[in-house]
Amino acid sequence: MSRTTAAFVEQAVAEAHRREWAFVLAATARVARDLDLAEECVQEAYVAALTAWARDGVPRKPGAWLTTVAKRKALDALRRGQTLRSKLPLLVEPYESEEAYMDDPTIKDPPGGAVPDDRLRLIFTCCHPALSQEAQVALTLRLVCGVGTGDIARTFLVSETTMAARLTRAKKKISAARIPYRVPETHELPDRLDAVLTVIHLLYTTGHTAPSGEQLVRGDLVGRALDLARLLRELMPDEREVRGLLALLLVTDARRSTRTDAHGRLLLLEEQERLGWDRNAIDEGHLLVLGALGGGNPGRYALQAAIAALHAQAPSYAETDWPQVLTLYDALLKAWPSPVVALNRAVAVAMVRGPEVALGEVEALEHDGRLAGYRYLPATKADLLRRLGRDPEAALAYRAALDLADNEAERAFLSARLAESRDGRVDT
Repeated sequence: MSRTTAAFVEQAVAEAHRREWAFVLAATARVARDLDLAEECVQEAYVAALTAWARDGVPRKPGAWLTTVAKRKALDALRRGQTLRSKLPLLVEPYESEEAYMDDPTIKDPPGGAVPDDRLRLIFTCCHPALSQEAQVALTLRLVCGVGTGDIARTFLVSETTMAARLTRAKKKISAARIPYRVPETHELPDRLDAVLTVIHLLYTTGHTAPSGEQLVRGDLVGRALDLARLLRELMPDEREVRGLLALLLVTDARRSTRTDAHGRLLLLEEQERLGWDRNAIDEGHLLVLGALGGGNPGRYALQAAIAALHAQAPSYAETDWPQVLTLYDALLKAWPSPVVALNRAVAVAMVRGPEVALGEVEALEHDGRLAGYRYLPATKADLLRRLGRDPEAALAYRAALDLADNEAERAFLSARLAESRDGRVDT
């Protein structure tokens, strides 16, 4: 096999991993009934693809090929362990064509409609109330969304080793408790909805600004989060927070093409070309926001969506209705008393009451300690110090933020601001 062929196949497998992982794993889990086994079989399928695709060519539909191979490996493993009979009572009723599908290597596509349902089943399995919500979220990000353990660890501000251990414990608990692999009944959904919303939101956040790597945005994760948010709205169309989450994602993602310049340089909100924003997405999100805000006290996703919508509808950064943004942040902090919310609120405080007042709030969060290791805390502090003309202190804060950042676009931005602060230049 030539180097050119090997490189082409490796690229195809890597692309299939980015695009198809969630679909392949979800479909395999329906057969395996064990998350460790399903993940192992899917990984083996990707390894097998390196050899098979080099020999036979990349299939027209890589995801279907991987699904077929992974399912067969799972069935073989169950038969070898003589556990298939004991697993059958837990199975969701299979598709009528399932046996033919598994036994016919010429079939290229999964059974119609299986992929979205399988994926949703896996999400709700991982978000079972028997697990802690942190475990629910982390496990779903890893298995359903294909987010690396290291990036999940950064999201939760823990070490990769610690997160790996938590994921292992969560999978073992699902297996030991014989948690069924299915979409819950209607009366069970509320107990799991918050975790599912959190998963989709964190997945989007991880794609919106990748924790590591050269690219600012991971479009595969962003697209997956949007798909899941729409799928969830189809399942629960009357849930206000489901509307709020979809609105938040749509309105935020509408700015994607303007977040970097032609050279990949990070552009802040005030620098972005608003004519390049996706107005169709903003309009769709606005209608969803209106539906999410009505009918009582709004939830955290509805409030975040309302804040995003205010930014999207403002003619310019300076003309944003900052007092209203701050009012919404006050409501959000009551609904969701998170230190991250408090940090984001400080940006609005700076615009309404000045950077000195906002700096005091950021320093209080710094002393609180809950955001230790969170790169946006020193970055926000640095920006406020820069605006106040306190260049040496700003440089120290930019250095601290740079030490915590692993995304190359963010690192380049912070490095430039650090150089400006050291030179005594201040952009106001």
